[in-house]
Amino acid sequence: MRLLFLFGFLFSYMFALDVVMPQKEIANGKTALLEFVEQKGVTYESAVLEQKKYTIFKHPSKNGQYYVLIPIGYETKPQKKEVEIFYKENGVQKTKIVVLDIQDGKYEKETLQVDGSKVTLSQKDKARTEREYAEAMEIYKKATPKTLVSSDFIVPLDSKITSDFGKARVYNGLLKSYHGGTDFRAAVGTPITAANDGKVVLVQDRFYSGQSVIIDHGQGVYTCYFHMSKFHVKESQNVKKGDVIGLSGSSGRVSGPHLHFGIRIGGEQVDPLHFIALANENLVKGKQ
Repeated sequence: MRLLFLFGFLFSYMFALDVVMPQKEIANGKTALLEFVEQKGVTYESAVLEQKKYTIFKHPSKNGQYYVLIPIGYETKPQKKEVEIFYKENGVQKTKIVVLDIQDGKYEKETLQVDGSKVTLSQKDKARTEREYAEAMEIYKKATPKTLVSSDFIVPLDSKITSDFGKARVYNGLLKSYHGGTDFRAAVGTPITAANDGKVVLVQDRFYSGQSVIIDHGQGVYTCYFHMSKFHVKESQNVKKGDVIGLSGSSGRVSGPHLHFGIRIGGEQVDPLHFIALANENLVKGKQ
């Protein structure tokens, strides 16, 4: 009996769920990556942070592995946060806690002058922005089970960055928001390209973001292209990395022509350049 008990204890110990985190310290507004090795009898399900659930997917480039992306909200304060991993072991529901060390992103502040109607909204415009926000969130909360990407991500424009992600924004002397993407310098009419393979899920002229395109790359990853002047794609169209999806412009709430490039993970705005570096190094590295 003692030998059977000892064997059972050792088997249970050896079966411990391993979680690999390339970055244990992560700043607000960035993306955390957790990876898991395939184990016999284990079915990976989801990760939960502050009651928000994120699906664990089969790894896009590493055979026998799984992963989950966890966006750290911009408003999250520096602290240690518990992430609960849900999985089944031989059909039995189990959980494991891992800890993320959230750091302060130390984002700067910038002041912009824009059309006053884009800061102090009429009731009609307020209703419009609320409707457009709800429509976009319905898109972002969906996660296509299969990845649509076939290689590394690229930035949609090779030009100077004029505003980084995360800057607190003061419009016409009023603190209104933070910058949820990365701005690239672009004269009106500059071709904008898709950051990776995907499916176009929104082509629309919106109040704040102007003429906007959103692309679904699968597994909860969306790229956003705002303030355009012309569309070259339609909703439901499949695109390849590098395809021209439209031309840059100055539509929406802007202080001048440029491209706003954003990425959403699980509905949250995250630093797009950080995500691209993270994905290219850990998710699509070596993928042909």
